[in-house]
Amino acid sequence: MSSIKIELKKADVEKIKEICASFGNEPQELINVLHKCQEHFGYLPAEIQEVVSEHLSVPVAKIYGVVTFYSFFTMTPKGKHPISICMGTACYVRGAEKVLDEFRKELGIQVGQTSADGRFSLSSLRCVGACGLAPVVLVGDKTYGRVAPDDVRNILKEYEG
Repeated sequence: MSSIKIELKKADVEKIKEICASFGNEPQELINVLHKCQEHFGYLPAEIQEVVSEHLSVPVAKIYGVVTFYSFFTMTPKGKHPISICMGTACYVRGAEKVLDEFRKELGIQVGQTSADGRFSLSSLRCVGACGLAPVVLVGDKTYGRVAPDDVRNILKEYEG
C-alpha cells in the first residue's frame, strides 16, 4: 500500500463513521461509501480504508482490491488543480500524446503523480465525450478543447498564484 503513513484526526474518523452509517453500515454499500469518502477527503489512503473496513465489516484486503481495481479511486492525494488529458481515439489521433508529453515536461511529473508543491496532478482518461473538441484537457471542472502542445504553458499560467 502507501508508504506514507498519515494520522487521521478524530474528526476525520467521525466523518468516515458518519458516511458508513449513512449507508446503513452495509457491506454491499462499499463502493458508495468509498465514493463519498473520496469525495470528502480527495483520496483513499490505507488509514481511511481501515476505518471503513471496521465499520462495514469488510476485510481491508477486499477494500484495497476495490480501490486499486477501479481507476476512479486513488490512494494518493490529487493536486489542487487536477489535470486530465483525454486519450480516447479522437483525441489520440489528433495529438493528445504530444500534449500529455508537454504537461509532463512543464510540470516535471509523470501520469499518476502530483507536483512537489501540491498544485497539479496529472492523469489520463479514456474518453470525456467531447470528441469534436479533440484533443481535450480537463483542469478540475474546466474543459479545454483543441489543445496543442504550445497551449500547455498558457493553461498552466491560468492557475498560478
